[in-house]
Amino acid sequence: MRTDIPGGLTARRLGAKSWWALAGWGACGVVLGAIAQPIQTKGPLRFEVSLRSGLVSSNLEGRLFVVLSPTNNPEPREGLGRTGLDAPPAFARDIHEFQSGDTVTLGEGAFGFPVAHLGELPAGDYFVQALVDRAYELRMPNAPGNLYSVPQQLHVDPVLGGVFHVELSEQLAEEELPPDSEEIKYVKVPSRLLTAFHRRPMFLRAGILLPANYLREPSRKYPLWVRVGGFNTRCWALQKLSAHEAFRDVWQSAKTPPFILLQLDGAGPYGDPYYVDSANNGPYGEALTTELIPYVEARFRALGQPQARVLSGTSTGGWVSLALQIFYPDFFNGTWSSSPDPVDFRAFELVNVYEGTNAYVNEFGNERPSERALDGDVVLTMRREVGMENLLGRGNSYVSSGGQWGAWNATFGPRGRDGNPLPIWDAQTGTIDHSVAEAWKKYDLRLVLRKNWRTLGPKLRGKLHIAAGEADQYFLNNAVHLLDEDLSELDPHFSRTIAYGRGKGHGWMDISLAQMLEEMRVATSGRLRE
Repeated sequence: MRTDIPGGLTARRLGAKSWWALAGWGACGVVLGAIAQPIQTKGPLRFEVSLRSGLVSSNLEGRLFVVLSPTNNPEPREGLGRTGLDAPPAFARDIHEFQSGDTVTLGEGAFGFPVAHLGELPAGDYFVQALVDRAYELRMPNAPGNLYSVPQQLHVDPVLGGVFHVELSEQLAEEELPPDSEEIKYVKVPSRLLTAFHRRPMFLRAGILLPANYLREPSRKYPLWVRVGGFNTRCWALQKLSAHEAFRDVWQSAKTPPFILLQLDGAGPYGDPYYVDSANNGPYGEALTTELIPYVEARFRALGQPQARVLSGTSTGGWVSLALQIFYPDFFNGTWSSSPDPVDFRAFELVNVYEGTNAYVNEFGNERPSERALDGDVVLTMRREVGMENLLGRGNSYVSSGGQWGAWNATFGPRGRDGNPLPIWDAQTGTIDHSVAEAWKKYDLRLVLRKNWRTLGPKLRGKLHIAAGEADQYFLNNAVHLLDEDLSELDPHFSRTIAYGRGKGHGWMDISLAQMLEEMRVATSGRLRE
């Protein structure tokens, strides 16, 4: 998963793959006493999970997890989403109409990762914790309102079997945005468009960093810099960014052109919503451009004109910033995008979704990598990464995991008759469904540009700035090269800037923050109506 690095660069995924660990929610449990023993020592190993009376007033629907970890620091539930060797064994099942007094059993039939079945669990002492993911607006297990148990230290041995009782007794607090400061403000704007689509209250969150002279010049208006973070980056990442010494030195310098910085929030109903209109997430692009940005510009004295809006982003943010400029060419006036997620779906990481047959196995019969080290060694395979998301997703499928592959699938793919995203490939086998891939084409940025070139070409001239490291850990440079080659063939010639960093990895940018802001100043410095 991805998280912002101070200074504007972004690493796409944390090595441990704990994809909501930076969300800022959660509580630490304290366990005292001896290691607990099962209720009984006969029969297969299983966990019986109950719900404390009065904890919730309605029946529960969602995904139930039992996580076993050798440590309680952090709590076991914080390890959900990891894919490395430190990934704690976890087991899950869907729940329906679960209420106080009921007991739900997780036994041999529960879906597991990285251990497939409870019977294969290594015997040992574990801290055990249950979690119910019941959130809908924000798709992440540690979302506000989700339920969990106090961790217990247990000795678990599948050979001995037995029944362990776990009680859901705690609930994550409702979301609270960080307090405003003199220079940082936060907004949570009700979205009429998203609420109508999802038929439940939906909001657009954002952080706003004001320029250094904002309070000293109360009548001045400023251009808007829309910044998009890495995958699932929350808007309060702005606090860490603004506190970083290198960033502050540039931002507060008298030589730096003043902007209002708008940090988008990367949480949505299927994970990061990618801020484009989609069949599953709803009209996020329209909501951004007609609801959130106009609200911020009016409230914080932005110029509020297309020429005075610029974009930047890395990784997920690289794709989103590029896509927003392409899909809304008259609304934004330039993008600086680094390490963008796949811009050509013939190289969706290493998968060609149009011509490939299997996402997990390549044409040579080998397990397909999804992450490499800078020296090229394989860090993670597609099968293992999607396997982790199958654990998180309802129905044992990545399509509702809220993870990276689930978020891509929800953003780019069609909606099924049951209201859920149709999978681009089978969750267990990896077999690609080319009818679903066909629907993805409307988000393939190479195809969008080629199909609409006569209209888009003149509007985008000089507005696209892309950087890609040639040793990108997620193979994203391959798609940038394909896009670059295709754009070179367009007639009339397309003016853009694409830079490649030899030996550089994910998050590389060819220019400094100060240079980028100066280029943004030039882009926004035309004659603007005050």
